[in-house]
Amino acid sequence: MRRLAGIDVGGTFTDLILAETGADGGVSVRLAKVPTTENQADGVLAAVEAAGIDPAGLDLVVHGTTATTNAVLERKTARVGLITTEGFRDVLELGRRTRPKPYGLFGSFEPLIPRELRREVPERVMADGRVRTPLDEGAVRAAARALVEAGCEALVIHFLHAYANPEHELRAGAIARGVWPNEYVTLGHELLSEFREYERGTTASVNAAVQPILGRYLGRLREELRARGFARDLLVMSGNGGMVSAARAAEEAAKTVMSGPASGVMAAAATLAQSGLTDAITYDMGGTSTDVALIAGGVPEVSAELTLDYGLPIHLPMVDVRTVGAGGGSIASVNRAGMLQVGPESAGSQPGPIGYGRGGERPTITDANLILGRLDPGRLTAVRSGVALGDIRAAFARELAGPLGMGVEETAEAVIRLGNVHMTGAIRMVSLSRGHDPRGFVLFAFGGAGPLHAVALARELGIPEVVVPARPGLTNALGCLVADLRQDRVNTLNRPLDWLDMAEVQAVLEAQRDGAIDAIAAEGTEVEGVAALHGADMQFRGQTHLIRVPLPRTDVSREEVQALFEAAYFKRFQVRLPEIRAVVVNLVTSAIGRRKPFPLSSLLDRSARRATLDEARIGRRPFYAEGGWREATVYARDALPAEARIDGPAVVQQMDATTVIEPGAVAIVDHIGNLRIRA
Repeated sequence: MRRLAGIDVGGTFTDLILAETGADGGVSVRLAKVPTTENQADGVLAAVEAAGIDPAGLDLVVHGTTATTNAVLERKTARVGLITTEGFRDVLELGRRTRPKPYGLFGSFEPLIPRELRREVPERVMADGRVRTPLDEGAVRAAARALVEAGCEALVIHFLHAYANPEHELRAGAIARGVWPNEYVTLGHELLSEFREYERGTTASVNAAVQPILGRYLGRLREELRARGFARDLLVMSGNGGMVSAARAAEEAAKTVMSGPASGVMAAAATLAQSGLTDAITYDMGGTSTDVALIAGGVPEVSAELTLDYGLPIHLPMVDVRTVGAGGGSIASVNRAGMLQVGPESAGSQPGPIGYGRGGERPTITDANLILGRLDPGRLTAVRSGVALGDIRAAFARELAGPLGMGVEETAEAVIRLGNVHMTGAIRMVSLSRGHDPRGFVLFAFGGAGPLHAVALARELGIPEVVVPARPGLTNALGCLVADLRQDRVNTLNRPLDWLDMAEVQAVLEAQRDGAIDAIAAEGTEVEGVAALHGADMQFRGQTHLIRVPLPRTDVSREEVQALFEAAYFKRFQVRLPEIRAVVVNLVTSAIGRRKPFPLSSLLDRSARRATLDEARIGRRPFYAEGGWREATVYARDALPAEARIDGPAVVQQMDATTVIEPGAVAIVDHIGNLRIRA
């Protein structure tokens, strides 16, 4: 028996899927969903216990975490010091020509490293790699000692143009480590070897700020699992959709930002592949927020231009996920202008929506779904004590309906519609804003709340079909089981294409490929094969923003690169600029170690499946939609027979999520258990 566990920590719930593969190749699963705890390790251990798992029998644990993302967003980070080139102490604050708010004259920005903890030392490397000013080693040693005395727990060494010649950063790192009390020393070029000092510096500062936090968290989790008998390595999901060992994850902590959302997208890609689909917009609505991403040709979109918060760009390859503050726990209120507002404030898991019975008193999207009959009050996960539907209605009447002069049902429907507006905006950002027509994609809906709203969103956007996977509320945990290993490499050239030596391009790409493949091999995890993807970040001369252009092979010709760039630019902007020269800024390579496919059909309990649709029916209940009450048929998801057809209005319930099939929509159960809904 081989046992693999995927565990994802979300803002509201911690999810676990255990896959057990027998000697005959058959796969069985165990599931758990428990509330996320303040110390995430406690929630992980609670999920292991809830699934009835003996950690000593586990062969592999893959973990997706929000520890680093939350630490940065909440500014609960380690105290960090910076040593940089003389004259560039303020590079983390100068930034680009942007503002915290698009309108108005005022705004504020607080860098992760305050000015008093940023020290300059004499040294200067030119953009071509030539040394102009030698490194003052004594100044480096003195600066490091001063930052230790100032109480810094982590250190960043960030020198000008170190991507072109890292000699000074390497030497400064060796000196600093001689006086630094721990291993938390980040060299900017080792994390990101590309130009733009601001982005490289902020990426390094994020890494240093969360290194101690992630290191302590993973260390405690490994110790707790080891104390329970787990003797194998712990793997951690990266934001690029791959996974790495816990030791490497702590070393390159910034790469775990967006770890949880990325795992959900990877699970979606695996599900699409086994469903015969290639193009999808993923829609993950949880209790706190909604994440959307785009999968084209079966491959998730990856970007190296994530901005986690204002003034904190992270230039590392990550699955391109856009997040909005609209989740099941998003609080609805009437603002000072007398208008209904939904989010971004969330009730989270503590105290949670009113219906959770955990002390929540403010109306949320989840409570609106309860009022309208879209959710069953008796089947909510992790409810502490039941709350009467009348009490929820009374809260809506008091907080929202009364001030707005509306009925309770009308107000609840307005809350859901306004929440949907926020989510459709995020979907447009990953599709229309990038030249993709959403009508050519399916909407892949998951998360605990995603299937509740998916059909309404699809109708709003003209998306013809919604796909709800077998375990929508546990999809991020599934992503931990199906994710491949991935290593990314980037090198800056920043030269016009016309002047570029294509032999040098080939040499750089091949060196990137070989280094990334070696790093995957060093992880020691079983893979069935390794594939390398190459690309170039390009722009027209004089532009600021970059476009990632896929390259078919390492020995690509100049003419091919030009044609590929022009095609990519036209697809994005519908403009041709033949009179302006193209510039190759970065060369990038991703090596992907493919793991054995996971049979997704095993996620549903086949023993619970019934022969007919009538046998899967639980009952009927009042359902409010389109301004009036009607009756919806309620079905048990696990009991649905293959190829069953369900006409809306209907509600499909399961342990981890509820799916709403709106009036006029039709759902079919496909061969691996997905619900395929024609909106």
